[in-house]
Amino acid sequence: MVLEENDDSVFEPQITEEHVETQYGDIHCILTGTPKANRPVILTFHDVGLNHKSCFETLFNHEDMQEIVRHLPVCHVEAPGQHEEAKTLPTAYTYPTMDQLSEVLPAVLNHFELNSIIGVGVGAGAYILAKFALNHPDLVDGLVLININPNAESLMDTVANKITDWTLTLPDKVITHLFGKDEIQTNLDLVSTYRHYITATMNQSNVSQFLRSYNNRNALEVERPVPGGNINVRTLMCSSLLVVGDNSPAVEAVVDCNSKLNPTKTTLLKMADCGGLPQVVQPAKVIEALKYFIQGMGYLSSASMTRLRSRTTSSCSNISFDGSRGRAHTNERGRTLSHGTEERRGRAHTDVSMESISTVSQSVSNTTEVAC
Repeated sequence: MVLEENDDSVFEPQITEEHVETQYGDIHCILTGTPKANRPVILTFHDVGLNHKSCFETLFNHEDMQEIVRHLPVCHVEAPGQHEEAKTLPTAYTYPTMDQLSEVLPAVLNHFELNSIIGVGVGAGAYILAKFALNHPDLVDGLVLININPNAESLMDTVANKITDWTLTLPDKVITHLFGKDEIQTNLDLVSTYRHYITATMNQSNVSQFLRSYNNRNALEVERPVPGGNINVRTLMCSSLLVVGDNSPAVEAVVDCNSKLNPTKTTLLKMADCGGLPQVVQPAKVIEALKYFIQGMGYLSSASMTRLRSRTTSSCSNISFDGSRGRAHTNERGRTLSHGTEERRGRAHTDVSMESISTVSQSVSNTTEVAC
C-alpha cells in the first residue's frame, strides 16, 4: 500500500494531549494527527534527561518531516514524571523497570485505538521500544533505534556509576550519557543548552529515578539468526534502522546491537561528524533515512521521495562523506565505499547509498551499513 502525496497546502493536524492510565502509573502522551485503520502510527520514546520536546521537537518541526506526518500520525510517549513541569513522584511510587516501561505501551495503543506502530526511540527509549517489539511483534511494523544499547550494565559500568554518583551532579551525569567526550569539549553551545534544559525544566528527582532504572536494565537477549541454525532464536521480527553518530558515546553499543540482529531486516546508519543527538544536530539527514525506511515498507509514494532527493542531494554530498578524514567518499554512482578505520576493525558489512535504506523491508543478503 502506497500513501500518495495530496498537495502542498498548510498542514495543521489535530493535537491530543492526555495522561494515559497504565498498571505502572499515568503516562503522558501527545497524539498528533488522526489514526487510520490501514496506517501505522509513528510512536516516539525519549532518552534519559529528555522528554518529547527536547528529544524530538527539532526533528518533527523540520520542514522535510511534514511529508511524513501528513500521512502518518505521531504519538509521543513520555516516561513517568519526565514531562515538563512534572511534579515529584510520590515517595511510595516504585519507578518502573525498563521491561515494565515497555509494557505500558499496549495500554497507550489501546487508549488511542492504534493498530500498529513505527517506533522511533533514542537511548533508553530505543531500548524500551525494542523490548516492546520483542514481546509484541504483531504491533510493530518497524523500528528506528538511535543510540540503542542492548546490553546490561557490566560490573565496571556499575562501579563507574557509583563513582559518578559521588562526584557528578545529576545534570553532569545526564550530559555524559547523552554526549561524547569530544562533543562536550567542542560543541559548547549545544551542551550548554541541554544542561540548562535538564536543570531548568526537568524534575531532578524524577530524572534520577529514570536514569537509575535505565542503568539497572537487563540485556535484550537478542540473537542473530544463522542459516541452518536454531529457527526459534529471539530477535526483532520487524525492519529496523539503527542510527548513531560516529562521536556518540553509544557507538560501540549500537554496532554490537547490529551484530546481534537479523541481517536481512537491519540497517546501520553511522553518521559522520555527529555526536550523541543526531536527530537534533543533523535532522535533515535523519529524516532522509527515515523517509527511505518508511518507503521501503510501502507508506510513502515515489513522488514524495523525488522531491526529497531534489532538496537534499547537494547537502548530502557535502555533509555525508567526510573525505578529509578518509572515512568515506562518494563516487559517480552515489555508492558509499567505507575504508580507513572501518576496514581496520574488520567488521563484515556492505556500505551503500542512503537510498538503499528503502530496501530494508525487502530481501537483503546481509546487514547494510550506511556511512553518511
